Amino acid sequence: MKIAVLGGGNGSFAAAGDFALSGHDVRLWRRDADQVAAHRAAGSRILVKDHNGRHDVKLALVTTDIAEAVTGTELIVCPAPAFAQPDIARLLAPHLRDGQVVFLPPATFGSMIFAKAARDAGNHAKASFAETGTLPWLTRKHGPFEIAITIRAKRLPVGVFPLGQAPHALEVIGRAFPDAIEPCGDALSGALMNAGPIIHPPLIVMNAGPIEHFERWDIHREGTQAAIRRVTDALDAERITVREALGYGAPHFPLVHHYAEEGEIWMYGRGSHDRLTDSGDWRERIVLTEHRYMREDLRLGLSLLVSVAGLAGVATPLARAFLAIGGSICGENFMQGGRTLDTLGLGNLSKAELQTLLRNGY
Repeated sequence: MKIAVLGGGNGSFAAAGDFALSGHDVRLWRRDADQVAAHRAAGSRILVKDHNGRHDVKLALVTTDIAEAVTGTELIVCPAPAFAQPDIARLLAPHLRDGQVVFLPPATFGSMIFAKAARDAGNHAKASFAETGTLPWLTRKHGPFEIAITIRAKRLPVGVFPLGQAPHALEVIGRAFPDAIEPCGDALSGALMNAGPIIHPPLIVMNAGPIEHFERWDIHREGTQAAIRRVTDALDAERITVREALGYGAPHFPLVHHYAEEGEIWMYGRGSHDRLTDSGDWRERIVLTEHRYMREDLRLGLSLLVSVAGLAGVATPLARAFLAIGGSICGENFMQGGRTLDTLGLGNLSKAELQTLLRNGY
């Protein structure tokens, strides 16, 4: 299958390398012209390291031209952080064609940003937009063109916009992720599966002292203590209550299963937390005011949860508290703006009207 991967971070390199390792025709687009030139000079190759060893794979194309990257592809995968989505969506919008599927893993309701950008560009192609609850790889770059994949996701709950095109979208995405895709309804259901805004805000806010004291700190090892886990579970309960109030059914992929040794298998499968900490790749320097855990997961992810909770009539005191504290850490007001139904252009819709849009599209 021909796949375009957008972005130059950990997730994008894991996607490009892993898809190429699986035999797909992969085109990688990124905006940094110097890095693209260097990558081409290195043979457009990625070194993928996983539990099976080291794999040197070649990409079909590395380019700064997004039209060149996506033309003729069936699947477009954009694992870029949510704050990069508006710019990428505008660049991609004129080039989408009938049948193409844009997959955002995860997206913080970014499906609507990409779909609206296409509409605003006057592009009426019958494309689909989908998002899931986590990045399909626990991964970190070990060099400019070298990626270490610690774990591949076992279960990926995927929501599609518009929902009426879900059968086609899920079939295309499923060919890239065999036996991992699980339909979870519309794009908002997919957005409310996002684990990042649940796991990361408690870990960075409640560990702010050691994060700023030590040169490197593993929030998943030393930082994941019983008190913090209780807060994480309570924050996750707010997410699940919002899902239920909007009529979304189980499975809700509660984060407690990520840590459990028995019960329902979570997105990364059994034992993933231990493998993550054992890798050592998450013992890292985190600049609280800049890191995507703050800028993407806390600011954008929790502002979306609070906004959607308001539509559903659900209280989210913990999500609001983390927004207030995170904003104080950054010297900003995270309670304003962020990613809300208003900023997505959906704030004037009732619950029923939003559900109709999610089902039928623009």
